[in-house]
Amino acid sequence: MLPEHARSHNRALVLQTLYTSGARSRADVARETGLTRVTVSDLVAELIAEGLVVELGQREDARPGKPATLIDVDRGAFQIVGVDLSEHQRFLGAVVDLDGGIVARDEVACDGASGDHAVELVVELVRRLLAAATTRVLGIGVGSPGVVDPVGVVRSAPNLGWTDVALQARLQREFGVPVHVANDANVAVLAEHGATPLDDLLLVKVGHGVGAGLIIGGRPVIGGGFAAGEIGHVVVGTDGGPRCACGKHGCLEAWLAVPRLTAQLDAIDPESPDAASARDEILHEAGRRLGIVLAPVVGALNLSEVVLSGPAELLDGALHEATVDTLRMRTMAEHNRDLRLRMTEQAEDIVLRGAAVMVLSGQLGVS
Repeated sequence: MLPEHARSHNRALVLQTLYTSGARSRADVARETGLTRVTVSDLVAELIAEGLVVELGQREDARPGKPATLIDVDRGAFQIVGVDLSEHQRFLGAVVDLDGGIVARDEVACDGASGDHAVELVVELVRRLLAAATTRVLGIGVGSPGVVDPVGVVRSAPNLGWTDVALQARLQREFGVPVHVANDANVAVLAEHGATPLDDLLLVKVGHGVGAGLIIGGRPVIGGGFAAGEIGHVVVGTDGGPRCACGKHGCLEAWLAVPRLTAQLDAIDPESPDAASARDEILHEAGRRLGIVLAPVVGALNLSEVVLSGPAELLDGALHEATVDTLRMRTMAEHNRDLRLRMTEQAEDIVLRGAAVMVLSGQLGVS
């Protein structure tokens, strides 16, 4: 480890301690991090100069000696722009504070836009969000469908018609602000991980497409080809099935994506006496296909919790029940008796908040 690496690590350690624990004295931080008081004082002086840390005044307590001065992350000094590109009809965006609170929202209609037009819509949305920020912007986080590499190039996103789109570089060039771009499901699982104590977690994101975000041992898994979690383009079964945007037939996405399910359900005559059973049959089949794809993943990793993110009116109920039944039928009961499949509690903000987590981690080393 080079000296500059050690300093960067120590700096992130100080920020992490303050971010998670709140106001502390310099001595408290030294004690909790294991760093020397001299090192902490030096780092805190640097962080104060950068506007990241602020002194709050002296601690009010009955301890002997001179009262300590409390410090904390200046939570009002910066805001983050988060963007979610996973929806079919609109791109969502928000200005988020450092504690994950939504300060402002915006959206642009995309209605199946693709190629350069979709990129321009993203640029326009980010421009409006930056204008809505009320303080300095720490960075921009974007959750995009498809395979995204570590430098923010969208290698492949069939639903957006993107191949090798350097979205991160484009936004940084356009706005001069640090930008982080990752797969939308990988971004979403960061937000979910912050709300659950589990170190092993699988989140399935259902929107315009279908993808999964995976955390194992407390660390995100993206795979050697950056495509870990791309379950949407796994062909389910050998019976053919609907044609997918990628060109194959029977991909999970073709059974489960929101536009596909919505179109099938809208085709049911609501006046028909069999309308309710027809609806349940469609959702049941989609849930069964999801369970078939998830079973080997759950079995191989011995996961205890799988989270679904997407429209509750589609995913909760018959689809959920069919997925659970299929998982239990296709895995060893004695090893997965505690398996829990649940809806996320983050609702539609999950990618937006995950984008904020990504920026905090990338810019400050804070998780």
